[in-house]
Amino acid sequence: MRTLEREGYEVSRASGGAEAVSFAVDNDPAVVILDLGLPDMDGLDVCRQMRSGGFEGGIIMVTARAGELDRVVGLDVGADDYLAKPFGLAELLARVRALLRRSGTPTATDDTTVTTSSGLRIDAASRRVHLNEREIALTAKEFDVLAVLASNHDKVVPRETLMNQVWDQNWYGSTKTLDVTIGRLRSKLEAADAGEKVVAIRGVGFRLETGT
Repeated sequence: MRTLEREGYEVSRASGGAEAVSFAVDNDPAVVILDLGLPDMDGLDVCRQMRSGGFEGGIIMVTARAGELDRVVGLDVGADDYLAKPFGLAELLARVRALLRRSGTPTATDDTTVTTSSGLRIDAASRRVHLNEREIALTAKEFDVLAVLASNHDKVVPRETLMNQVWDQNWYGSTKTLDVTIGRLRSKLEAADAGEKVVAIRGVGFRLETGT
């Protein structure tokens, strides 16, 4: 991680999975670079526990498991990005910068609050989502996807638009990342009885609409 420090980032290290979970939940770093090959527990479990513990920052998984199924599983437990070994330091830095841009900048208009007819409130300035007085905890990417869809409520947002606005035009990975994030977002909206649903328009994109 000396490369990150040379670039001006403040870097903290954890030697094992349990320590990493505690640090992420207690200190809320902007980005976690998570190696799946940890000595005390599987990195997928670490990611899952970080998310269940309330950590909403960016997570980049680093692993030698390069298969598509492994990438999908990693994204499904809450990762925002997946980097297979071996990789170049320039690519790692590019992904960190992209994730920081997306997690630090609202995708809806700055200071805009979108409130749907079902009472779902998406506040771009605070990057928080509420249903009435109850907050719905979302990861950075889940929030960004919802913010874009909500600002275009009842309109179809093309896949390419979501990928460009949420993952950056220079995204290296598969667009399956979008499908996994949409799946997690749907589950959280349903669990909260939000009254909003994300509808897939085959071959085009997605639309947020108020359910019946």
